Order: sequence, then structure tokens, then C-alpha cells
Amino acid sequence: MTTETFSLPDVGEGLTEAELVAWKVAPGDAVAINDVICEIETAKSLVELPSPHSGVVGELLVAEGVTVEVGSPIITFVSDAEVADAGIAPNPTDPAAPPSTDEGGGSVLVGYGTGGGATSRRRKPAERQVRSSVGVIAKPPIRKLARDLKVELTEVAATGADGEVTREDVLKHAEQASVFRNIQTPEWGAVREEKLPVRPQADEGRSESIPVKGVRKATSSAMVQSAYSAPHVTVWKEIDATRTMELVKRLKASPDYADIRVSPLLIMARAVIWAARRTPMVNAAWVDADSGAEIVVRHYVNLGIAAATPRGLLVPNIKDAQDLSMKDLARALNRLTLTAREGKTSPADQQGGTITITNIGVFGMDAGTPIINPGEAGIVAMGTIAQKPWVVDGEVRPRWVTTVAGSFDHRVIDGDGMSRFIADVASILEEPALLVD
Repeated sequence: MTTETFSLPDVGEGLTEAELVAWKVAPGDAVAINDVICEIETAKSLVELPSPHSGVVGELLVAEGVTVEVGSPIITFVSDAEVADAGIAPNPTDPAAPPSTDEGGGSVLVGYGTGGGATSRRRKPAERQVRSSVGVIAKPPIRKLARDLKVELTEVAATGADGEVTREDVLKHAEQASVFRNIQTPEWGAVREEKLPVRPQADEGRSESIPVKGVRKATSSAMVQSAYSAPHVTVWKEIDATRTMELVKRLKASPDYADIRVSPLLIMARAVIWAARRTPMVNAAWVDADSGAEIVVRHYVNLGIAAATPRGLLVPNIKDAQDLSMKDLARALNRLTLTAREGKTSPADQQGGTITITNIGVFGMDAGTPIINPGEAGIVAMGTIAQKPWVVDGEVRPRWVTTVAGSFDHRVIDGDGMSRFIADVASILEEPALLVD
């Protein structure tokens, strides 16, 4: 019987290897062209691989969790025609594999068409509804999102048709659960040291190791490169952000922002864009060229937002953020956050950044000394916003106070520029009306 072997392709980002995260098919499954067969994790992205053939899955050549080089065989297929001739039945354990009366349709490579209008024997896996033993209805991408966010689907209130759990249901449940994450203090574990995910060694489980790969490998390499190539200098300022909080409250109540999530990060983003225009060197980059080092000053802002995701630290950026209105910037931040949470941030979204914001306030931190993203000259950290006593007109009053810190490449920008930039960001957070030109 003739089989077709599919090898791991370069998905368009100079890929040399990838981890096979999860198979979406099993031997005996019937698939159509472009059905998702597996998920792979590259240095920066989680990518779904589509099937290049229609037919039946023969053999899975790589186990989940294994790192594979580009060009290595990962799966085999048997064509529809050969399966029919041999009388092989589809996988009987698959609930979506009823007999089909469709005729024709041999194995076809992606992009060459079917030649005979052939259709798949089954619904595409991505379109199936999967029902658990307790009756939860949710599509596979929603189940993966729930796993990434550590959400138990049986506890989610479903709002979809026929009781289906939607993406919004999972995200809403995760956001509500995070509010209470620190109420209970866990007991000390019996093991003195522990690292996850677990990979036991030969010392009876007293210690475990984590393989460094994927996002963690790329992040560690970039941070070491930045820390040991760019001389970092950090400055910070404590500010009264009460009027920023008042503006956020008004925007949340505005009908114009009814479908948009608004947070102080929106005002921070606008402040950084505004301040970068006044001090362009924070938006520049040091470049080592063959003819000698040079500083490239950008007259646009691709605003990076450091995002802690279930897969690790990512820094996607909003392209040409300086051209966006307040509302469009808010929408862009919403899309960026949602995409990062779902693990769908593409390599293109993480390339070409010019300056970055890291919101460490969401973790309850007041300030920090962030490491500059490679290829940039500055990164700004926004601390938690909390009510504190503050002197206003000679009187002590409760005010919303935060700390803004910035790390900069001292090869590109001097102390006066750094200080002027942070002072400008602070002035916007203290008085957002300054954004109105």
C-alpha cells in the first residue's frame, strides 16, 4: 500500500526546529486537506500545522513533547482511494466518523485542488463539538484555552448556543478567579526543592529539571544578549495618578467604550508615545554595522507590551501606534492581550518593536529595573496603583499613587534625556488632559 510521508516544514520564520506539542489526529483518522493535524511550538509561536493530503492517517512518527528538526518525517498518510480499495475502515473510536456516500477524491497536495470536487468523509476536527463525561460542550480551541488558563470547564457558566462554552466564557471565568488567587496561603511542600513541569531523575524525586526550549529558550537568550551588550541605566519617579484613575472611570462609563476593556495601561501607552515624540532617542536603537556603530532614530512607534502568558514571556507590539486614536489604541491593546492569552501571537507581531512597556503592577509590584528588549533603547515599567497619603496644597490626602521606572541603553541616550522622558510620562499620568493638543 502506498503511503505519503509529511515532514516538518519551515513555517516561514527561518525555523530550524520545533517541539511537537500535541497531535490532533490519531492513526485511522480520516482527514481532509487543511485539517489541523498537530500543534508545534517554535521559539516564539504556537503554530497549527494543516494536513497537506486528504486520506487516512497512517502512523504518527514523533511523540508529543519531542523537539524535531525541520525536514524530519512526522506523520504518514494513506490516500482515500487506497483505503477504499483495501477496505480499511476509519478509526471506530472517533465519534465523527460515520460512513460516507461521497465518491472520488484521492490524495491531493495543498494548493493543487481536488480535480473532482472531492469532499471530506468527516467534518473538520476544528469544527467538532467535544462533549466530556460530565456533559460540557466546547470546541477543541476553547478546551486548549481553558487548559492554558487553568480553568476547569465544569465550573464555567456557558452562554453559547445549546449550552456551549465560548471563548468569552472561559476568559471571564479566568479573570474572576484571578481576583481571589492570593486569598489562601498554601502549605509548605514535603520536598525541599521542586521545579515544574516534572521530569524525574535517578535520585528518587528529590529534584527535577526543566528542559530549556521554545519560548523560554528564546527569552533567556534575548535577555542575556541585552543585559551583557547594552549598558543599562534605570531611573524612576513616584507620581500621583489620581486623575488617570478618574479618566479611566469615565471612559469605562462612556457608551463609546462599551465594547472595549479600558485600564490605566491605555493612558500609560498614550503617555509613552507622547513622551517618545518629545525625546526621540528613547525610541532609537544602537546598531553595530560593518562600517562602524550607528544609532538609528525611528520616527514612528511600534509599541511593545510585555505579556506574561501561559507559554512564557512574549513582547508583541502595536505597529505605528503613534497614528492611533485613544479608542483605536484601546482596541489594539485588547486584541494584543487576547491573542497572547490564547497563545496565538505570531512572530511578525513580536518583531520590529521600538520601545516597550511592562506592567509589573498587575503582580502587585511597586517598581523594578526591567531589561531592555533587544533592538530597542528603552523599556518602561508601570508599578501597582494604590491609595497612599499624599500632600496636596499643604494637606495630606488619600491619592492614587504609582511608580514609573525606565531602563535605557546608555550608549544611545544620556541621563538628561532619560530623566526628561520619565518626567514627561509622569506628567501625563498626573494630568491626562495634556494629551489634548
